[in-house]
Amino acid sequence: MATPTRIPVLPTQVEPPAYSLSGAPFDHSDDASNDRAVVAVPVLAGEEDGSLVLGPGAADVAEDLGVDLFAVLEHHRASGKPGEVTTHPVLDHPRWSAVHLVGVGSGGNDDLRRAGAGLARVVKDQPLLVSSVATLGDADGLESFVTGLSLGSFEFHWRKDGPKAQPVRRVVLAGGPDLQPALDRAVAIAGAGWTARFLASVPSNLKNPAWLADQAVALSDIPGLKVTVWDEDQLEAEGFGGILAVGKGSATPPRLIRIDYTPSRKSNKGHVALVGKGITFDTGGLSIKPGEAMVNMKRDMTGGAVVLATMAALPALGCTVKVTGFIASAENAISGNSFRPGDVIRHYGGRTTEVTNTDAEGRLVLADAMAYAVAKVKPDVLVDIATLTGAMKVALGLRTGGYFANDEALAELIAEAGGAAGEPLWRMPLASVYEEKLSSKVADGDNGAGNPGAITAALFLQHFAGEVPWAHLDVASVGDAPEDDHEWTPGPTGFGARTLLQWLGGEAPLAGIR
Repeated sequence: MATPTRIPVLPTQVEPPAYSLSGAPFDHSDDASNDRAVVAVPVLAGEEDGSLVLGPGAADVAEDLGVDLFAVLEHHRASGKPGEVTTHPVLDHPRWSAVHLVGVGSGGNDDLRRAGAGLARVVKDQPLLVSSVATLGDADGLESFVTGLSLGSFEFHWRKDGPKAQPVRRVVLAGGPDLQPALDRAVAIAGAGWTARFLASVPSNLKNPAWLADQAVALSDIPGLKVTVWDEDQLEAEGFGGILAVGKGSATPPRLIRIDYTPSRKSNKGHVALVGKGITFDTGGLSIKPGEAMVNMKRDMTGGAVVLATMAALPALGCTVKVTGFIASAENAISGNSFRPGDVIRHYGGRTTEVTNTDAEGRLVLADAMAYAVAKVKPDVLVDIATLTGAMKVALGLRTGGYFANDEALAELIAEAGGAAGEPLWRMPLASVYEEKLSSKVADGDNGAGNPGAITAALFLQHFAGEVPWAHLDVASVGDAPEDDHEWTPGPTGFGARTLLQWLGGEAPLAGIR
């Protein structure tokens, strides 16, 4: 049974489905639980005439039940569009309780992901699902379907009586043992998306920098991973002025978290550094946010959650490059000790920043971690990820993340990975014409350079990337889902984990990068 790497954080945690394979569609005869299963059959939509085509296993189901499945589709006016589910209850059958006819469109990867998400919502609280839907695609199609089914099941809760609904407990997919590696990869990637969403959903009365560090330390038991944590005294001694400044107003002091992944077999394929913004709550500091803008700030550590979840999944993917992840974590709080507009802080490595906006704090903590990574890790590639600027939401809306890159090959690899993962990204320009906005009369730079906000934030960070090929993912535009939308359920999205794993889990993640 393929199950994702889990991080034990709350006893109320809802678990994603567990998956296994069966050589024949809908065969779970070796299941010892005697649970009646719900059955999922794919429905393809004709490209031209709108006709519907039933996928693998449908004929066997129709014959066994004595049901005309085309008549069922016609009765419900089904269209076969991806994610549409038509349900036919089954009475008095020894093995099945219902048949779900799942629209898969043309059967492409995006369609299969949406089909999985739509199915996830109608099979909640079921003990067992058996399905032939994933047989329509290759290994990538299997991955897409599993991702949609898992993440479409996601719910965070902290209720006395438990969640409103549980994901389907077990899923048996049609496929032989040759598909097991593909299923294991699919479960690892979907599980990372789940973990990132979960960590970002935890309320900030529990989640603080020390708590986040504890979640990372729990990964030390996974072979290939090593975790190091800097506390506030170590940060002070080593000169991490940005992290310390942002965290000084909080009763819970900041942390810098380092997670090292070493491939199981010796590899000379390169070294990647990932840096995530880990602001466990953001009031805006003395440049305080409006109340309505503060409500979802428990997820301002999404970048850090993505890095943590990505690192946890790398061993399962057999990633061939060395990866070091950093999470710069602080709580941007308000107190008599808060950092102030007009303060000048010294980052790791010596560059100074004049603070003109304490709500532009994410770039201050990222800068320290990036500078340290460049100086000490000396990576071949540096990637940071953060819910950084509201300007990105203005530019791209709520379905597309933004990114910047100083290397063309890296930019292409990131875009391809995002597309394959179902996390679309749009490249933004590192427009040097706005560099003058970062100038300060008293320091090397200004953290509140103003509009265009996403670009000036990226230009600020570029100074800490040195000469290393670098990409900056600003996922503030996709940090939250306001409603159900395919594999997204309302709340933090964990956007970026699947993209990074698609990239790092590939055969040549550093191909062509200078």
